[in-house]
Amino acid sequence: MPKRSRKNKCVQLEVREEAKQKFIEFLVKKDLRITNQRRVIIDTVFDTNEHFTAEQLLEWARLKDSSVSRATVYRTLPLLTESNLVHEMDFGKPYKFYDPNYSDSPNHNHLICEDCEKIVEFDSEKIEEIEQDIGQKLGFTVKSQNLQLSASCDSLKRSGACDNKPCS
Repeated sequence: MPKRSRKNKCVQLEVREEAKQKFIEFLVKKDLRITNQRRVIIDTVFDTNEHFTAEQLLEWARLKDSSVSRATVYRTLPLLTESNLVHEMDFGKPYKFYDPNYSDSPNHNHLICEDCEKIVEFDSEKIEEIEQDIGQKLGFTVKSQNLQLSASCDSLKRSGACDNKPCS
């Protein structure tokens, strides 16, 4: 593994450990218990780069500890978003998605596949230039932005099947 890649992974691990610690401190300030189930949920959230739903989080957490309850997941998610370490995203579905990378990079954009629900994060210098230009023209300083692009998989158009989602 090249040095740069190893260094980036170490930095990412540090950021994730820092986020876990910040969340635990947040819970302590709110006088909330840090149970084993909650620790598993915290580890699961901050050990992934993937966006997830509450049900996916429950499934992943139960792989680590089968005693994790649905109620604990659903009670912990609002606390994660309140702490500003995880961002809740509404893509017009009957359920929300959660972004575990929000605390490292609050100003990133998302492309969401309508076919398989794959979420891809991206940054763009052009978007940053446009937001600065718009802010300046309108007399504002832009503090944050959030761009969501809806898309369809090119593989679905080509072959009739999405590589990211099994046929139902």
